Amino acid sequence: MTFDYAFILSTLPAFLKAVGVTLQVGLLAIATSLLVALLNATILVFRTPYLQKLVGFYVELARNTPLLIQLFFVYFALPAVGIQVSGFTAAIITMTFLGGAYITEVLRAGVDAVPQAQLESGRSIGLSHGQLLRYVILPQAGILSLPSLFANFIFLLKETTVVSAVAVPEILYTTKSYIALYYKTYEMLAVLTLICVLLFLPLSLLLSRLERRLQHGQFGS
Repeated sequence: MTFDYAFILSTLPAFLKAVGVTLQVGLLAIATSLLVALLNATILVFRTPYLQKLVGFYVELARNTPLLIQLFFVYFALPAVGIQVSGFTAAIITMTFLGGAYITEVLRAGVDAVPQAQLESGRSIGLSHGQLLRYVILPQAGILSLPSLFANFIFLLKETTVVSAVAVPEILYTTKSYIALYYKTYEMLAVLTLICVLLFLPLSLLLSRLERRLQHGQFGS
């Protein structure tokens, strides 16, 4: 088997564009998932009974249904009731739905790890619920949750390959398109593998380094 290196080079502009789409989908999904998780964490901290049950139901539903099924529901089923969305929008909605649930559980664990003595101290000096959340709970919960948070960020970036199923032109969709058109299977799979390594490994190392620096600044160790 010989590789067609000239063909690989000719596809690089399309793959560079696909990497941009992958990062756009992944980073936007991370940001929106984090916002959803912060809202849920606030509800859990204030222990509003009915809202707590709603958050719990959402987390279980999102974590126990495959992302592909969620994606197909939003993209193919919602138009039946008059809600039409693009592939890109469907990707962001479903990745936020899934990512928000996982990050909610991460923040829940971080909140539970904040010592109760600090909360009692904050109340004793007259801090309101909002001030406790802003100055005591969330900063510490965030630091304590960093390893799991960053792992979930990488997980969401990798899950962008699923959105190729609704024609979002990210790296897997581009790979499959070239294979279907030119039958250059081995070349395209090699390019896909190399892009994934070059894209996800540096991001993973960068997040790990950032995690260590933040923890060092917080705890002095």
